[in-house]
Amino acid sequence: MSESLPESLSLAGRQNLKVIEETLRKQWRLGQNIALCWSFNRRGILVLFVPHYFLGNYCALDGSTGHDKLSDNEIFIRQLISGTREYSREEFFAVADRLGVAPTFIRPDNAIQDEPAFHVALDHLVQRYGLSFVGRRAVLLFDIAGFSLYTPFEQASQLNSLSYSMNSAYNKLQSVGIDVPFRRTTTGDGYYVWHKDQSEQASRDLLYFLLLIVADNAAARAAAQGNTVPRIRAAYHIGAHYELYQAEGVNPTVFSYIVGDATIELARMLDRAKPEQILIGEFPASDQGGALGTQAFITESLNGCHNLLGIKLAGQEIQHLNFALSRDAQGHAQRLTIQDKHGLQHYAYNLECSLATTVHNQLLGLPMTTNS
Repeated sequence: MSESLPESLSLAGRQNLKVIEETLRKQWRLGQNIALCWSFNRRGILVLFVPHYFLGNYCALDGSTGHDKLSDNEIFIRQLISGTREYSREEFFAVADRLGVAPTFIRPDNAIQDEPAFHVALDHLVQRYGLSFVGRRAVLLFDIAGFSLYTPFEQASQLNSLSYSMNSAYNKLQSVGIDVPFRRTTTGDGYYVWHKDQSEQASRDLLYFLLLIVADNAAARAAAQGNTVPRIRAAYHIGAHYELYQAEGVNPTVFSYIVGDATIELARMLDRAKPEQILIGEFPASDQGGALGTQAFITESLNGCHNLLGIKLAGQEIQHLNFALSRDAQGHAQRLTIQDKHGLQHYAYNLECSLATTVHNQLLGLPMTTNS
């Protein structure tokens, strides 16, 4: 297995996982099938596999359902592939009956020990051969302005510079006790970036991560010669998405890819953004986990950003940090309306940030007057 396993997992558990993964890979058939869920049994495990096109057909909207609403089948599938994929025997067979799918039984040579570490490791393994739905997660999008106008060498240098800014921001946050286990995938001229976790604190930490990346990029541009450091547009949004692992050779990748409402909103936002602008998507509050809406979230994030003071940028400590959504003449957060090429409307806010070190003051993002 290419992923690290829990240290508490027994040797027998590791051997059984290896055997189970071999069968999962065979059933996966280079991506022809996907794993939906599994159930534990001391003699082996039960897994539900379906063809990759099955879910699309199954989730097709009911004739009585409008195009802006989910069908009952899609709601069921979203719940099925959210969170853990382990189900009790009764739940597992109820799912199999509803989908009309026969389960696959995998029986290793050795008896399976009912140990928590085995359940966790196997659940992660099954998810690598399937598709996941995440109802709410913070995601970033960085886009390099004028990317196609640069030479291939300059393009590679700019992508590498942006990647370095991410790694630098990660290390700076770790130095003050903020861990941001981020994942990313390239868009060709930028990156989607998201936090591994989905908590409200993880969402705030990802916003701090964004600000440090933008600050590091600005410092690098000030010191750079030529076109080796990019001018970037940046956007932040919290929304739903699907997560999958694509095939590399004959195995699914360890790193995942995301697609869904969150990525679509981010892409539409940056279609209208200017270089160096930072946009924040409009996302609603949620009763689940005490999640906040956009305006309250930004306020709460500002109140909790004191840990960033003392972080060094270009060798100088941050002594002051402030950020806020741009305001209209009445002092209200100014909502931007973005209409895409399909005539659909998307909503966002402009973020302005001021940062002071021991040497100089720095403005990040663009004021609304520049964006008018």
